[in-house]
Amino acid sequence: MKRGCVVGLFLTLLVSSAFAQGDANKAQNLRNCLGGFGSCDYSQLTNAQAKEISRLQHDRNVWECLMGYGLCDRSVLTLEEAKQVADAEHRRNLLVCETTIGLCDKSLLTPSEAEKVAKIQKEQNHLNCETGAGSCDHSLLSPAEAAEVKELEREHNLLECQTGRTLCDRSLLTPAEAEEVTAAEHQRDLLACKTGSGFCNDSLLNPSELKDVTEAKRQRNALACEAGEISCDRSLLDPDEAKRTTGKPVS
Repeated sequence: MKRGCVVGLFLTLLVSSAFAQGDANKAQNLRNCLGGFGSCDYSQLTNAQAKEISRLQHDRNVWECLMGYGLCDRSVLTLEEAKQVADAEHRRNLLVCETTIGLCDKSLLTPSEAEKVAKIQKEQNHLNCETGAGSCDHSLLSPAEAAEVKELEREHNLLECQTGRTLCDRSLLTPAEAEEVTAAEHQRDLLACKTGSGFCNDSLLNPSELKDVTEAKRQRNALACEAGEISCDRSLLDPDEAKRTTGKPVS
């Protein structure tokens, strides 16, 4: 008798556990269906849940399509929804074409839109050519614009050369401009050598300038020694400077 009670209790616990596990699985499945991720098993849903989940997933798909996301399933759209999605795609493409940011599909434009976009792109190209920023198609410029751009490009190159930029093309300089640029380069090199800043090319200096640079270097070293800098080279100090810096701590 006692043994029969124990067995009955055990079976009851197994059944209860099975029901509890089943409820947990159903709850997890409902979460999957709500979140739109994982596997959604409609057979585990009640009729009311299945209807609501179906509506939710349809609305979610419409949203994906309207936003232009890759998960859009056009086959389940209504005629009205498909029209709304097509209108949204058209507007996105028009925005891309007008802002020149992204891939523009001109085949989707109306004649008036295509005319407007062509004008914008021509103006953008002209601006790119004038500023040197972005892609410049010289073939789209009018003769007057091409002449203006050529002069601006020459001016930009001269400024590149005058300021020591790497994009300087000396072949585009006039003899007078080349002479001016060389003088500016020489002045920058002399200052770099005197101050110990940047790259110093001693070979470009004349004897008088080399003498000035050597003296400037000696004075910088004396100050470094007085300040106790680790860069101090005591071999470059004269007797008076050495005396002033004796016992200075080196940091």
